[in-house]
This record gives sequence, C-alpha cells and structure tokens, in this order.
Amino acid sequence: MSMTSAEVREAFLSYFADRGHQRVASASLIPGNDPTLLFTNAGMVPFKDVFLGDEQRDYNRATSSQRCLRAGGKHNDLENVGYTARHHTFFEMLGNFSFGDYFKREAIQYAWEFLTEVLQLPKEKLWVTVFTEDDEAYAIWANEIGVPQDRISRIGEKDNFWAMGDTGPCGPCSEIFYDHGEDVWGGPPGTPEEDGDRYIEIWNLVFMQYNRQADGTLQPLPKPSVDTGMGLERIAAVLQDVHSNYEIDLFQALIKAAADIIGTRDLDSKSLRVIADHIRSCSFLIADGVQPSNEGRGYVLRRIIRRAVRHGNMLGAQGPFFYKLVAELLRQMGAAYPELQSKEKVISDALLREEEQFGKTLERGLAILNDALADLQGSVIPGEVVFKLYDTYGFPVDLTADIAREKELTIDVEGFERAMEAQRKRAQQASQFGVDYNERLKSSHRSEFTGYSATSGTSEVVELFADGEKVKQLSPGQQGVVVLSQTPFYAESGGQVGDVGRFLIDGTVFVVEDTQYIGKAIAHHGRAEAELQLGDRVKVEIDSQRRAAIKRNHSSTHLLHAALRNVLGEHVTQKGSLVTAERLRFDFSHFAALTAAEIDAIELQVNEEIFANHQLTTALMPIEEAKQAGAMALFGEKYDDDVRVVRMGDYSMELCGGTHVERTGDIGMFRIVSEAGIASGVRRIEAVSGLAAVRHSQHQQQLLRQSAGLLKADPAHLPERLQQQLDRAKGLERSIADLQQQLAAQAGGSLVDDALEIAGKKVILAQLENVESKALRGMVDDLKNQLGSGIVVLAIANDNKVSLIVGVTKDLTSKVKAGDIVNVAAAEVGGKGGGRPDMAQAGGTDSSKVSQALAAAQGRIEELLR
Repeated sequence: MSMTSAEVREAFLSYFADRGHQRVASASLIPGNDPTLLFTNAGMVPFKDVFLGDEQRDYNRATSSQRCLRAGGKHNDLENVGYTARHHTFFEMLGNFSFGDYFKREAIQYAWEFLTEVLQLPKEKLWVTVFTEDDEAYAIWANEIGVPQDRISRIGEKDNFWAMGDTGPCGPCSEIFYDHGEDVWGGPPGTPEEDGDRYIEIWNLVFMQYNRQADGTLQPLPKPSVDTGMGLERIAAVLQDVHSNYEIDLFQALIKAAADIIGTRDLDSKSLRVIADHIRSCSFLIADGVQPSNEGRGYVLRRIIRRAVRHGNMLGAQGPFFYKLVAELLRQMGAAYPELQSKEKVISDALLREEEQFGKTLERGLAILNDALADLQGSVIPGEVVFKLYDTYGFPVDLTADIAREKELTIDVEGFERAMEAQRKRAQQASQFGVDYNERLKSSHRSEFTGYSATSGTSEVVELFADGEKVKQLSPGQQGVVVLSQTPFYAESGGQVGDVGRFLIDGTVFVVEDTQYIGKAIAHHGRAEAELQLGDRVKVEIDSQRRAAIKRNHSSTHLLHAALRNVLGEHVTQKGSLVTAERLRFDFSHFAALTAAEIDAIELQVNEEIFANHQLTTALMPIEEAKQAGAMALFGEKYDDDVRVVRMGDYSMELCGGTHVERTGDIGMFRIVSEAGIASGVRRIEAVSGLAAVRHSQHQQQLLRQSAGLLKADPAHLPERLQQQLDRAKGLERSIADLQQQLAAQAGGSLVDDALEIAGKKVILAQLENVESKALRGMVDDLKNQLGSGIVVLAIANDNKVSLIVGVTKDLTSKVKAGDIVNVAAAEVGGKGGGRPDMAQAGGTDSSKVSQALAAAQGRIEELLR
C-alpha cells in the first residue's frame, strides 16, 4: 500500500483517536522546564512528568506526532546527515501512550493491527524483538498474535531495556522490524549481520514496568504504562517501497525545490539531502522561538544553517538560497503544523539574515582552511586551525569535519577541545556558580496561592526547614524556611521576584526576606523573630507597597512585549525577563540595535495603552484554546493543560501566572531607561514604571537644566547652543592641526639636513617633541618625498606611551620592509606593530628606552642594506 507522508501521519492519529486516545498536538522543540534536555528528542518528552507521576492529565491514553530534533548535546545525528539513508536532524515520531491504563497486550495488539490491517504490510515481512527476560511479551507475540517463533528475537538489556535515568521508571522494550528482502544485505536482529540494511526497525514499544531504586533493585510500578515510537519517515519509506528516507515524497519535493533554486540537476547529491533535512530543523526551531546566536540552542541552529549554506555553496549557489525553501516546506508540512504558516516571514527573514552574515565570512574562512591544507603534513587538520576557523570565522566544528571528510582527512578533535577548554577557563574566571540552596530542600506539600486577590490572611505552618533539614521549630534569630497551608506570598517565577513581608502571632514572629518554590510548595525564606513551631496558625502580611510596584512593572512587560512586536515585527519573542519593585528588564529576539525613533515609538505606544486604562481580565482555559485565541506563550516555558490568560483590552494577551494591576491606568507612567545587545540576535530593554518613571523623567530634566546652564542657554534652545560650541571647537581643532603641520614641516626640514647615510641610502632616525601621534603619517610621507630615496624612523614618548612609525620609499621595499624595522624597535619598548612594506606603526609602554629602540632600528637597517 503506497501512502504519502501526510496520509501516514493522519492514518496513525485517527486510528488511535478512534480507540479512545486523546489526540495531542506536537509540543515545541524546546522542552518546557527540563534543563536535562537541549531539545525534544523523543515522542515521550512532553509526557515525562506524567510518567513520573508529577503531573496529572484529564486523559489516561494519548497519541501524537511529535516533532523531534537530534542535533546537539547527548543526542546528535548532525554529522551523519547526508551520509546515511536514515539519519536526520529533524524527524517526526508517531506515538501512542498509556498512563496506567492498558499495558503490554493492548499495546502489542494495536501495533500489529495498525501495521497489518491499516497499512496492510505483509505479516511475513515483520520481525519482532523482546527483552531477554520478558516472557510475558514473548508469549503475547507468539501465542496471541501468532508471530512464528523463528521471527521473534530475544535481545539483551543494551538494546531492549529502556530507562529514564540511573533511577526511576524503566522497563523492557519490544521492537518491530521490517524485512526489505533478500536483495538487501543484512541479518535479523540479534545476529552478527544485524547492522545491515535488510531488517529495519520501524516501531519500538516501551513497557514502563518498574521503578529502579538507588541500589539497582527493580520495584514494580503500581500503574504500569506504555510509551511507543514509530518514525514517520521510516514507515513512509517502507510504504512507498524505497530504501532511503530521502526518497520519500516529502524529501523528494524539498530536494527538487532546492535543486531548482540552486540550479543543479544532480538530484542524487548528498548535499541536496543535507539541505532538505536542514530546512526542516531550522524552520521549526525558529518557529519555536530560537534565533541564531553564539550559545546554547541558538548556536546549534547557527551550525545547522551554516552547514546547509556551505553545501549549497558546493553545488554552486549564487547568493542566498536557503531561505527560499521555506515556501516548499509550507506546502509539504504547513497543514499539519499551522505554526509554520503563522511564522513564515519570521523564519524566512531569520534564515536570510544568517545566510547573508555567513556569506561574508565563508569565502575568507575557506581560504584560511585551504592555506592550512596546502601546508598540511599528514592527514589530520590541527586543532588550532579548527579552533581558529570556529572562533574567528564562525565555522562550526562539524562543518570543518565535513570538509575534511570530503578530502579524506580527519580533524584533531582533542587539540580543538584543548583550545576550547582554555577559552572556557578564561570565560569562567568572571563567573562562579554555587549550588542553589533550594535544591537541598525537598517538600511533598502543594501550597495554595491566594495572592491574586489577597495581600494578607491566616494560615497554618505545615513545614519548617533550617540548615537544609526539616525541623519542628525555629528559635528567635534563626534563619529558616517556612511552608504554609495557603499563602498570598508570590514565589519567584516567570521573571517576577518573590514577595517579602512578615508572619504574626502576638507581634512579628517571622520576617519573610524572599519567597521561592520547593517543588510545588511555596517556601518563605527569612528569619524568626520569636519561636515558631509546626502547627502554629499565623497572620500573614506581604509588603503591599512593594507588591504594587512589582505589579506595575509586570503589567508593563506585557505592554512592552506587544509594542515591540507592533513596532519591530512579529519575529520579536521574549527571551527572558526580570520584574522587581524597582525596575523591569525584558530580553527579546531582534537582529539590530533599536534606533532612537523606534525606542520613542515603543515608549509612546506603551503609555498610550496605559492612558487607555484597559481593564485587566484573567481567565483559566485549555492551552490550545488560549493559543487559538491569540495568547502569547513564552519561549521555553512549560504549561499545564489549563492555563491562566492575562488580557489587557485588545492590545495584549499572554499566558502568565504573575500578579498584575487591575487597570492599565494603575501603572501611571512608563519610561525606557536603556537598550542594548546581550547576545547575537538578542536585545535587552531596561525600563521603569509608576513613580520610578516619574523620578527618571525628573532626573533627565535636571540634567537638561544643568547642561543648559553650563552653556548659558535655556533648555528649549540647548541643541542650537550646543551646535555652536561644537562648530567652534572643530574650528579650533583645525587651527591647531594646521599649526602642528607647520611645526612638523619646520622640524622635518632640519631632520632631512641631519639624515644619516647608511650604505649610500639616506636614513632619518629621530625622537620628536611636541608632535601629536596622529600627525606622524603625514610627516613621514612628507619626509619620504623630500628624501626621494631613503628610510624614516620616528618616535614620540609621552607618559609611558610610545608611538613608533617607519616609512620606506618604494625603491627600497624589496630590501627593507617597514614592518620588520618597526617590530625590532617596538620590542625594545615593550610593544609590537605592523603595516605595509612602505609604512608601519607600533606602540609601546616603556618610554625610558626610546633611544634603544632607535638604535635597534638603525642596526637592523644596516643589516638589510649590506
């Protein structure tokens, strides 16, 4: 049965939806709140907390087609893309999941029925594996499904026992393989020939059956679960009767489009396969909020883009081409992934910018590499060369490795790592990170937050901690952590800082200095003023004025986010934020510094919405409904199925758990304090609101009045008065420069008269006084003209700063190079320099040795003119 990739995806999802599975949309490639993963690399990743028991869903079986990426960190297939039939950076994982509902029997029956009845694969073409000790799964396959025993392989723990980590959920696997036939070399799984391409794994069924303890013992789970995964590209290749994933309909369309854009007819080129693979991963990463940069996920994206661009360059691409493939990708995958359609311009613009930027350095970098290869002794490119290409020209290591492989060379990975480690150590000297105190604390309590509507109340002390351990009481003066049954104190999250305040019984009993999460518990960090015990009922009060200032700044970030997208474009996404009582900080994706006009427009738009006095509304709704309504979800955040939507009129709608003003007018005023770049493609705005914004405006007004007073002008005419003073200063500078040139010319006349003669050539060696260093070049040119043929060496020394310059007339540069002379002289004064054969300059720091420098220069000239 032949089916398109889109038909296979829909058939799979429909089959399981008809059997009671919740159809779940693909999650982002950026795992929500999971620091252990760089990217979503398997279909089960969005359900990880459900399998661990940390999250509850309103369904106990699900199905999805999850977009996955393996191009960085532990799971990295990037270097194999283009060289094998089935490796990709981006792929789709079809999966069905049971959260304590059905187990092995149903999972096996569903898989077999879907493959043999829906997809109509011949039963005799399918082979299965089970874990060596899993007699239960073996019996189901052999006795209930009827798979002949000679087509069931028992495989050991390495390949057929899955674990989430060293401890935690784990269990046996059962894999399904497809037999491509006798004309393809390879043997069944478990045989010495299993690495051949005849038998290809198409589906893996994972049975989460145990909880592995720290001592290695396997404790049966109370609710065994199922996690399955079938690669869409692999099963499509089987159904379309092709051996390589790159021959399926989806890839063939992308390959043909790439060939047409580049202008090549070699549709079998591995470079076209690389480009077709990479346009998918790059487009989805950008759609999910990643922008090219020099660190983290942004650097992985940059590596993939640059690898694709380089392969296009090999095929003869003239100018940017990669971004043009986005249109074809939308035709192939836009219906299944509408986020591609909504972000089409953002994706295309980001790819074009990166192509243009890399295009400027690609030619220079390749020239450096080719020079290194010309001098190469042996077959290994030195690590220093690999590092220079990476550090100076932005060549990712895998790109250099690609070029090396094409020339049957390898790279010195260890040498590169040594150079990288040296750079890391230099970077780490400025920042040392400690262990978060909260990581030492463990709480099983789930706190009830009442702070959206309350700033005070009464509550019961349910947990106490001191020195990282649970205790029953805190003594007066003791630092500790308090967990209450319910609290209005906001725990730091979403960029908003935690609340401060106090607890009271008969007077203050505990001063809250910060509020943080410990798991699901809201933990109040602070100092006991009196004895506090478990079970005590306390009156709680947050610092209301501080909270009000935080609310103004938090609501301002939402308005700012909307204004940035309106003024700069929809490519703007939030990259981080900090909301305190004093200020707000907002990081966002953008490719250039903001102009003064853009900053003014953004600031004005935010204030217009403040003055519009919108009512803020909040509502809990399903996350998909919220996104369809237009709510902005923040980059890299993880959300529950039901989310809190904060809306400000028709201007701003975001998913947010923070605290906010009741009406935008409560913010009062908003001012941008600064705007700067913090990383490639990431900008930062710092701003203030409320009274802090008023104080900022007053301070600027005060500076304006002081500046006007210094220039004896009223503030309204300050620009005109300042321009007059600048014009006057420029005129004086020109006059001074003219006088210096005259003095230099007078000094030059005497220098020519006093020139030495070395080997028949005139040489001027002199230390000058009262001459600006910027006048040296003109002075040397003038002296060379007067000499006609000769060499000029001049030095200036001021406050331990030495300036040296050497000029050589054209007729002598074949024997005497200015750079050679200047470096010999500079070595004497602790410096170095460089330049052209006829003109070179250097600097130094030891002004006491200028005479030695001139003597060294003279000695070198004598050597060269012999």
